[in-house]
Amino acid sequence: MVQMYTVLGRQVGSHYLAMGVLSTLFGGTFLALSGPSKKTATQTPPINASSSDEENFIKKFLDQADKDEKAAKH
Repeated sequence: MVQMYTVLGRQVGSHYLAMGVLSTLFGGTFLALSGPSKKTATQTPPINASSSDEENFIKKFLDQADKDEKAAKH
C-alpha cells in the first residue's frame, strides 16, 4: 500500500515523488559542482608585423623562449 497524491490531476505514488526529488537534488548538485568546461587550446594574439621577415623573427623568438622555459622547469 502506497500513499497516493494528486499532482496535475493524476494520481502519483509517494515513492515516485521521493525518487524525483532525490534525482533532482543529486543531479543539480553534480551539475553545480562540475564547474565550467575547460578550454583545450589557448589562442595567441595576432602578430602585427610590417614584413614577413619580422613575423618569422617573432615566431622563432617565441618558440625559443618556450623551449627555454620548458627546459628550466626540470
